[in-house]
Amino acid sequence: MRRLLLFVSGSARVRTIAATGTSYKVMTSNQVRSGTDRPSGERKDVMPQEKPDLRNLREPVRFKRALTLLLMTLILPGSAQIVAGSRKAGRWAWRVVAGLIAIIVFLIVLGLIWRSGTINFLAQPRTLRLVQILLILLAVGWAALFVDAYRISQPLMLERNHRLITSVLDGVLIFVVVGALVYASVIVNTQRDFVASVFGHGTKSEADKGRYNVLLMGGDSGADRVGTRPDSMTVASVDANTGRTVLIGLPRNLAKVPFPAGTAMAKQFPDGFKWKDCGAQCLLNAVYTYAVGHKSLFPGDPNPGETATTQAIEAVTGLKINYYVLIDLAGFRDLLNAVGGITLDIGKRVPIGGESTPIKGYIEPGKNVHLDGYHALWFARSRAESSDYDRMARQKCVMAAMLNQLSPSVVLTKFQKIASASKEVVKTSIPAGELGTFTDLALDAKKLPVSSFSAVPPLIKTSDPDFALIKTKVAEAIAKSESLDKDGSGGDGKTSNTPRSTATTTPSHTSTKKPSKQNPSSGATSSPTTPAAGVDDVASICKA
Repeated sequence: MRRLLLFVSGSARVRTIAATGTSYKVMTSNQVRSGTDRPSGERKDVMPQEKPDLRNLREPVRFKRALTLLLMTLILPGSAQIVAGSRKAGRWAWRVVAGLIAIIVFLIVLGLIWRSGTINFLAQPRTLRLVQILLILLAVGWAALFVDAYRISQPLMLERNHRLITSVLDGVLIFVVVGALVYASVIVNTQRDFVASVFGHGTKSEADKGRYNVLLMGGDSGADRVGTRPDSMTVASVDANTGRTVLIGLPRNLAKVPFPAGTAMAKQFPDGFKWKDCGAQCLLNAVYTYAVGHKSLFPGDPNPGETATTQAIEAVTGLKINYYVLIDLAGFRDLLNAVGGITLDIGKRVPIGGESTPIKGYIEPGKNVHLDGYHALWFARSRAESSDYDRMARQKCVMAAMLNQLSPSVVLTKFQKIASASKEVVKTSIPAGELGTFTDLALDAKKLPVSSFSAVPPLIKTSDPDFALIKTKVAEAIAKSESLDKDGSGGDGKTSNTPRSTATTTPSHTSTKKPSKQNPSSGATSSPTTPAAGVDDVASICKA
């Protein structure tokens, strides 16, 4: 039996006349492709999508089609394959895109409901490693779709100039998209490395009486370690619900500091940290050095200096210290440079250098003075022509400035530099699993004024401190801070009930000390000394 196929072209459609014997059947071209002329038992699978014949199209149309396919791949990966290529590949690409969008939407919704938990999950090294791998796979897959979109655009059918433009555009799109994804994977890897190296060694500590108390220590690094003798010690007491913060400053020259009962240091120094003719060796900032030099008192503890200092601060303030953060002040300069510096109101010129080194210049007073890392470091650490208590107040200014001025966008855009500097600067007991908790609290704290108390003269005599009075004043500072939330005012800084002590009525730029030979400039306009001892909104001491 013969089969005769006759193709007849018409103005609207093509018909195929199939002849078998003397019977004829008229079918459309679609029916021929779908196999509907076959008996039900002989039907074949649908034929693959045919490549369009571009020879019948004008050159401008072919060129626009090629560009459209590339742009479709950029906007919605897989759409070019759905339209003109392998529909199966296009559908798989759509499934991947839909899955990624669903994950992102889920994380956004979860972040709105449970911000700290979402950040904790995303900050985990394992999560970050998974994200890094997904970004690399996404880059490879997207690049493959661009190459395939270029193929199905049939560049050989284009004129030379149009083919060149299409080729260049495809290459640029691949470079931009893949480059962005690879760069994102590098940032994620940096974050993973940063978290693992800085936050990977602590254990979780629950909030005590609704507060997290974090000891912030700053000191110059020695030849082989960070902060062998912390020059500044501040406790940041943070409300676990609102993020409202009280900064409690402790002078480095506080003498006879006690230790909690039952600790090795309490057994070694039952009457406080002192011994005969110890002089400067038995002050608060020397506790760290002593513990490092007597590691036998802390068997199995890799951080005896931090442990002993934390214990001393707990005994002095009456607070449970949840975590510590040790900052190398010399490297702190690089960290401030990484974030673009800070802006402060400066009431008194601050010497650069002094004491054991010659004065190299001054940081001049003024409103909204922008300080880079070098000048901000000297603003925080300079002791020439001023007292330790002036310096403590200036350090609070720097802390408040960083809290208020480091926006999430700054951290995101400069994260590579921040992470690189922080790895050399920061040592902390905060575990990676608590990053979300403290990031969440920091975001809340940005909206609220920061209160302050410092255990300095004339209220506290550092050579013979009244530790009971220090504990009382610390408790009062925290209670006044918490009362702002309990009374429903919100403590947004616009109400008149921000806690202030009578010592804070002195303007922040005026010192109440009389000039002396030891401190000839103490009677000049300066950063505050007495106000730092009170309970203040830190913004009243220095605006940041």
